[in-house]
Amino acid sequence: MPPDILPVACGRRAGFKLEKLKRYTTKDAEETYLVPHWAAGFFRVGEDGQLEVTPQGPGGPSASLYEIVQDLRDEGRPLPVMLRFPQILEARVEALNEAFRRAMRKYDFQGGYQGLFPVKVNQRRLVVETVARAGKPYAYGLEAGSKAELALILAQDLHPEAIIACNGFKDDDFIRLALMGRKLGRNVIITLEKFAELSRVIRIAAELGVEPQIGIRYKLKAKGSGQWEESGGESAKFGFTTPEIIRAIDILANAGMLGTIAMLHAHIGSQVTDIRRIKQAVREIAQTYVQLRKLGAPVRYLNLGGGLAVDYDGSKTAFYASANYTLPEYAEDLVYVTKEICDGHGEPHPTLVTESGRAVTAYHSVLVLEVVDTIRPAGEEKIELPQDAHPVVQDMFELAKSISAKNYREVYHDAYANKDTIQNLYDLGLISLRDRAVAEALFYQIARKTLKLALELDYPADELEDLQKMLADKLVCNFSLFQSLPDTWAIKQLFPIMPLSRLNERPTREATLVDITCDSDGKIDRFIDLHDVRNTLPVHEIRPGEPYYLGVFLTGAYQDVLGMSHNLFGRIGEAHVVVDEDGYKIERFITGEKARRVIEKMGYEEGELAEAVEKLVRSSRKLNPAEKGAFMELYARELVGYTYLEE
Repeated sequence: MPPDILPVACGRRAGFKLEKLKRYTTKDAEETYLVPHWAAGFFRVGEDGQLEVTPQGPGGPSASLYEIVQDLRDEGRPLPVMLRFPQILEARVEALNEAFRRAMRKYDFQGGYQGLFPVKVNQRRLVVETVARAGKPYAYGLEAGSKAELALILAQDLHPEAIIACNGFKDDDFIRLALMGRKLGRNVIITLEKFAELSRVIRIAAELGVEPQIGIRYKLKAKGSGQWEESGGESAKFGFTTPEIIRAIDILANAGMLGTIAMLHAHIGSQVTDIRRIKQAVREIAQTYVQLRKLGAPVRYLNLGGGLAVDYDGSKTAFYASANYTLPEYAEDLVYVTKEICDGHGEPHPTLVTESGRAVTAYHSVLVLEVVDTIRPAGEEKIELPQDAHPVVQDMFELAKSISAKNYREVYHDAYANKDTIQNLYDLGLISLRDRAVAEALFYQIARKTLKLALELDYPADELEDLQKMLADKLVCNFSLFQSLPDTWAIKQLFPIMPLSRLNERPTREATLVDITCDSDGKIDRFIDLHDVRNTLPVHEIRPGEPYYLGVFLTGAYQDVLGMSHNLFGRIGEAHVVVDEDGYKIERFITGEKARRVIEKMGYEEGELAEAVEKLVRSSRKLNPAEKGAFMELYARELVGYTYLEE
């Protein structure tokens, strides 16, 4: 394709159009990869064509991601690697809290706001400690969904009034740990997820001699939107029905414990893409809040749950990978609807609580992949027709020579039919492997010419849209999709992906990505787009001997904790990077898992493995002493080596 021609997708089934562009600029690169649409001001394309991170926002200092990666490589750090920017976490915590402060001032809301970070979203130490530190001035709290998470949270340096919410199903020890935290002076609230937990909390609180703070999760009728829509509503896993709420009120009143009800909690779902669904849910839970107040329950916290979405594709729509609202709009709607309902019933404004995990953590980490190989479809090389070629192969050769703008559709259809015919002939043993190989190469050559001709038309045939995916390169990247991007495989999550350098050069290739696992699902062939989902990613021609890095963005939520050791690929290394006016500093590097650590997770012992292999080597009659020593040295080295490809 000529360098001044750029194929541009025009939406679902809308074909392609041709755009004549002048010199490819960094602004063009930002639009190609939609950086201004998804980056929230934390990333931009620099004038030198390298992608930059601006952890303190667009007006703050910046650093080149490519240079950071190169410095890590110079230090001997292998790829893949996760770059973490704690300053982005701090900025997101501040943005969330300040958005609610502004909304409360705007609507004269007399309550307050105390957010919670649900640590299930990312339990990594850097994340939890940074969020706790940044949230301390706001009395920002943490939410635990298990005993282990509560143990982690109790050790954090939080504001004295910061809420520690205990969600999820609980046994006696979970409740006992929470109540002891309350006795230690922490603002611990035990959220009752099911009715049977109420009697357990009453019993253990009496045993310990401590008055609990109880939250009741209300099972909303309203449902969210997007991937997790079915996790809400009447069929939700957690929550009290309205009859159960009334029973709980009566039991606590009879026990003289009605005053222990501190929080009403509801959760519409994760990544709620449509603001209308959120407002509907807030209206329902706010009505329930005022009704509980009328029944004598001194509820002071109204927990509106999670759901604040991240705009992964930048489209600003209700598409499952996007959001049709902004953070300020979200905060204003929650504040306004709650105030309206409370004022209508003459009840005091509560302290609003939200559990926004994804929106806080997603932006702070970047997965960096190195392209280690390229798999290209046949047909780019010069094709010689064998003298004794089968007649169908000869016909394919003539089609390749005759294709033009006037006949490209007819030629492509004929070539496609020939391809099927050749496959049938081969299955019957009537055509040689060499002839089949030539025919397939010719078919891809015709397909490539067809696509080029189609792109020169304003409105090419819809049937040709799949050609770009079929003809795309496959870039082999040194990583495991299942370890580092599990949501891409499990729920078809979209993440922004783009090169870290050469962004002042026009990308002339289209590609999909494949990982190094022995699994056909280890691939990425869906990419963000403002109008639809792209099947390919624009990339540059890979230059021999020159590293080509891709960044995968908005990976800070859930990917760290959901990753699996498929093919025994372990956790990757991570670099904690701080950027200021003097440049950037790698504050800490945490090495990725060694092979022996991943193997031991499967129940093996390193010593037993080494002993068994050494016994095998000693008994071998085919290896000489030098080879035996070299093999044992290699085996020992690999046990303590990185699980990914190394140079």
